[in-house]
Amino acid sequence: MIENYIASLPKAELHLHIEGTFEPELIFKLADRNKVKLPYASVEALRKAYEFTDLQSFLDLYYACMNVLRTEEDFAELANAYFEKASKQNVVHAEIFFDPQAHTQRGISFDTVIDGLWSAVKNSKKNFGITSKLIMCFLRDQSAESAMETLNQAIPYGERIVAVGLDSAERGNPPSKFAEVFAKARACGFHATAHAGEEGPTEYVWEAINILKVKRIDHGVRSLEDPKLVQHLVESAIPLTVCPLSNVKLRVFDKMTDHNIKDMLDAGLHATINSDDPAYFGGYIGENYRSVHEALDLQQADLIKLAVNSINASFLTHTERQEYLTLFED
Repeated sequence: MIENYIASLPKAELHLHIEGTFEPELIFKLADRNKVKLPYASVEALRKAYEFTDLQSFLDLYYACMNVLRTEEDFAELANAYFEKASKQNVVHAEIFFDPQAHTQRGISFDTVIDGLWSAVKNSKKNFGITSKLIMCFLRDQSAESAMETLNQAIPYGERIVAVGLDSAERGNPPSKFAEVFAKARACGFHATAHAGEEGPTEYVWEAINILKVKRIDHGVRSLEDPKLVQHLVESAIPLTVCPLSNVKLRVFDKMTDHNIKDMLDAGLHATINSDDPAYFGGYIGENYRSVHEALDLQQADLIKLAVNSINASFLTHTERQEYLTLFED
């Protein structure tokens, strides 16, 4: 049965916003613990609000729900809840985005955020059988100055953060806006990745590659609009961290049968499957795999390719990647 096969595949998750794993039940639990009043009467009422017309309509709710995160314990509990779900879907490695600016601008210290998440990340292998790393994202609809300030706060925690990323509202916020920030981050030893080519044009993918010098493109589904870009991505083996359920939920594609991830694989692109903000978009990584399989008739070889791609696209060391790749040997 294909569901069992998908469940058995070892997977790395490389495009996962920890704040986007915030299930309504936990939101209400932390709101009660921290005495924060929510604009929703119940878990059910909050779930009904999860209907989005585009990326911005999602972000408005996303940031509102974050307001209940106040303490180290809260951030640790959020991350551990994700690890528990991911372990049941055979995620063996996770690289987790977090958005410090979304918290510091509402009065939560950078230390509180990083210490809380790190307490979960450093024990994820022991507690859940998942190795994990943190990727600190800059909010692209904030200023480059704010991003630089955040980077400076992060530098003392370099051993806890494997890479920097760029997320939030893509339209009108090109990667080039953050050229100096990413140059400094790379000089400090951080890997780089960036959301590009989700709602924004293919030019943003080029900017992420040529100006930010990223090792991965997050989303990148519009890359197929530019044959030269496709050729460059293939020849450079730059991975794309694709999030199918997210793409449909945010109207990048009207329905899953319209999704182009099979076309990406056929073009030789190094595509991977991820869940993005699974609490809001209808499923974790297993549901994303099953959805594309059912809608696009992906074969077993396609599913294996996607899973192997996810290991190879990770920021693990070569030795660590090779160890995980042995899981695919018969």
